[in-house]
Amino acid sequence: MVYRPTARVLTVLELLQAHGRMTGAELARRLEVDVRTVRNYIETLVDLGIPVEAERGRYGAYRLRAGYKLPPLIFTEDEALALTLSLLVARQSGLSKSVPSFEGVLAKVERVLPSETRSRIQAVAQTVAFESGATSEAPSGLAVMVLSSAIQEGRRVHLHYRSPRSEVTERDFDPYGVAYHRGFWYTIGYCHLREGERLFRLDRIEHIQMTTETFPPRVNFPALEAVQQALASVPRVWQIEVKLEATLEEAQRQTHIPKAFFTEVTGGVLLRVEVEDLPWMARLLASLDMTFTVQHPPELCEVLRQHAHKLISYTE
Repeated sequence: MVYRPTARVLTVLELLQAHGRMTGAELARRLEVDVRTVRNYIETLVDLGIPVEAERGRYGAYRLRAGYKLPPLIFTEDEALALTLSLLVARQSGLSKSVPSFEGVLAKVERVLPSETRSRIQAVAQTVAFESGATSEAPSGLAVMVLSSAIQEGRRVHLHYRSPRSEVTERDFDPYGVAYHRGFWYTIGYCHLREGERLFRLDRIEHIQMTTETFPPRVNFPALEAVQQALASVPRVWQIEVKLEATLEEAQRQTHIPKAFFTEVTGGVLLRVEVEDLPWMARLLASLDMTFTVQHPPELCEVLRQHAHKLISYTE
């Protein structure tokens, strides 16, 4: 769904190019607006020099003048970000051995963007670090863009962050790097609220904006390594990965874990979740009516063995 008026106008242009002829009612339904608003969008296109012709009468419709073609590429900022992140993930995960082909596509995308949007997209490509071989969950586009630009410019950000216990706090933050690790996106830097280096998950950032305050940028900061070390230093937070031999619907129905990530894989579903209590996770897995394989962490296997011995002792 598209909400910004400018983006809606561009969407009208794309729909007419794709379908050739559309009524005002069809356009209104697609854009979730009324027919009068569609007429305003058409007038805006005409004012911009786009040859939109209106067919009058009961069965009237709008169409582009015969022979008119759109420029080769028109991207909104969100579309450019989605394409850039997809190319970066594909390149880093080894989906293609032809690295120059990815660079060529990225260069073509950048050439057709407005200068301001181009600089922000370049910031994403130059600052985001990926773990090799990982498959990315969709990140918060706004958070990635703002943090990447802030890292390059050495600008402080102000954010609202939701903790694992759903408590929301405001804080100023100097971001050093952004990285993807084991199914989650993270940023690491100096937190002025806690007066120390902190790690934040991007999906828990509810609001973020760049401020005018600056800080000395960290040149060549090893973002992925810093994220891994930060996670390792918090032993009570466990990154759980378990393959469930079940359908996606059955896995979600039996586990009832609100903040878990489920990914369909060959032979079942991959469950990813953060927990602070391994015995609780072991009891949950033991209650499932399905076969499962613990992929991470190995400590969970030992806790499961202990739980199994306890159950056996009850039967005796």
